[in-house]
Amino acid sequence: MTAKIIDGTALAQRLRAEFATRAEALAARGQRPGLTVVIAGENPASRVYVRNKIKACSEAAFDSRHVEFPETVSTATLLHEIERLNADPEVHGILVQLPLPPQVDAPRVTAAIAPHKDVDGFHATNLGGLVTGHADFAPCTPAGVMEMLKSENIAIEGKHAVVIGRSNIVGKPMALLLLQAGATVTICHSRTVDLPAITRQADILVAAVGKPNFVTAGMVKPGTCVIDVGINRLPTGKLAGDVDFAAVREVAGWITPVPGGVGPMTIAMLLANTLKATERALRKD
Repeated sequence: MTAKIIDGTALAQRLRAEFATRAEALAARGQRPGLTVVIAGENPASRVYVRNKIKACSEAAFDSRHVEFPETVSTATLLHEIERLNADPEVHGILVQLPLPPQVDAPRVTAAIAPHKDVDGFHATNLGGLVTGHADFAPCTPAGVMEMLKSENIAIEGKHAVVIGRSNIVGKPMALLLLQAGATVTICHSRTVDLPAITRQADILVAAVGKPNFVTAGMVKPGTCVIDVGINRLPTGKLAGDVDFAAVREVAGWITPVPGGVGPMTIAMLLANTLKATERALRKD
């Protein structure tokens, strides 16, 4: 068996074309979707992510802006900026690029974003809504994974989904979205005993651990849908996911590549959330 590759790049391109059409329709009604990204410091990976997000916004006819602060920025300064953006009617979505410099109280900064502009889906109000099934915005990476499963008509209801990783950004919200879709969900992490015995039970396996090639072929049941959320820079400079792609592809039924899998979908879902925020602002007006 050779797994079918779920092409996140192609799916994201189709969605972004749809979003551009919707954005132009909103602009005709006086509301062009506006996303502002706040970045502090000189983290190279963060700057790449921000460039990619701004590029995607531009291609989808969004109004994209970014506000930069030095590595020495204070929590108070960032809070003042968030307050300003919350009050700006032209800004429909606010994203604070993580990580922030060590002296900054990052949870306090992200908590200051108005929930209706929290297009990253990290505010406690939105995460709480995810638990009850009524979130305004789901975190972008887990939402992107759900779109990928939908695009391939992969059955979720009644299936056993295993998520490796328990972060607030991916692992926990991923488990909640799968649970809402009718899956029986197991969350595994660094303290899980006999991890391979659990992953081999999965019909859907989501790897989000941040360790290159962590998931091996022996950890996967034949025919499983394997979603690789990880992106790791190897000493050679190449990118690798959390899944041993070449080996697992010979066992799985579906698999996502790195790069070109979940990553493009994360940005696509950021645009989707910003569109949703803009449409709600227009209805409110």
